[in-house]
Amino acid sequence: MALLRYILWRLLQAIPLLLGISLLSFFLINLAPGDFLAEQRLNPANSADLIRQLEDDFGLMRQITDADTGEVRRVETGFVFQYGTWLKNIFWKGDFGFSFSTRQPVWNVIWDRLLNTLWLSAMALLLGVGLALPLGVIAAVRQYKWEDMASSFVAFIGLSIPNVLLALLFLMLAASTGCLPLGGMRSLDFDNLSLIGKVIDLLRHVLAPALVLGTAVMAVYMRQMRGNLLDVLDQDYVRTARAKGLSESTVIVKHGTRNAVNPIITLFGYSLSDLLSGSILVENVLAWPGLGRTVVEALFAKDLYLVMASVIMASVMLIIGNLLADLVLAWNDPRIRLR
Repeated sequence: MALLRYILWRLLQAIPLLLGISLLSFFLINLAPGDFLAEQRLNPANSADLIRQLEDDFGLMRQITDADTGEVRRVETGFVFQYGTWLKNIFWKGDFGFSFSTRQPVWNVIWDRLLNTLWLSAMALLLGVGLALPLGVIAAVRQYKWEDMASSFVAFIGLSIPNVLLALLFLMLAASTGCLPLGGMRSLDFDNLSLIGKVIDLLRHVLAPALVLGTAVMAVYMRQMRGNLLDVLDQDYVRTARAKGLSESTVIVKHGTRNAVNPIITLFGYSLSDLLSGSILVENVLAWPGLGRTVVEALFAKDLYLVMASVIMASVMLIIGNLLADLVLAWNDPRIRLR
């Protein structure tokens, strides 16, 4: 019950945060000149009646009646009216709006893209953390030896090269060698492959973008793990464990690594924000059909509701990531309680 109360309390705290994010995002997007229909109005093939119909469908204009004269006029809805209507539809209907550019409900557009970004982020975290933890432990145990120097060099490279440059290097490598597929997340003959073939095909397509995103994560986690473990190995309880005759591997794994990993778990929630921000560039360079690429396409098209839904989904992922990090931290360290 304590766990359920804690999760419920954190979720309730997230509501005003999401409202603030949505309000600020809606306001900033509306500051941009023009709207989605600006380009459509300049197209001579579109009639005035069609433009009026689109304005009504997308809620950009509304009709008001003058109380004195009874005259019906069309006026722009404005920021407050559009935001209030959008928010009311979410709470009462679960409707995130209609995509201007794709002419379909926003949720239908972003659902597949959201799953693709989650798949990419999960693989990037798996690769980053899976390499960082053992490299950090080796670097700490073999301090100032060649293993430590090599791990530090790898971390330096991972922190120094921007994601977009690394993505371009992978793109050039894939184009010149043909070792990795270019663009997309599955091959053209994906439906004709066996189950194992489909899994291999998905892994081959996700490998390059996951490595690009996971490199920075690996570098940060590895340096953090090395520093934490060096501090832990200098504690009195570790010296006591050695004095009791425990093997060095037991001291490092059971008494050292488990305590040194706590700050790594805390970083997990913040890593999601780094992955989401980095995926915007990587998905566009490597043509990965994810949420980051959708945001860029929607921004260029001035697709207001598609941008808003993408921002809200990214914020929800970040909040859930931080909540999961706190829960795992409490599970790993008995000294931490959810109160």
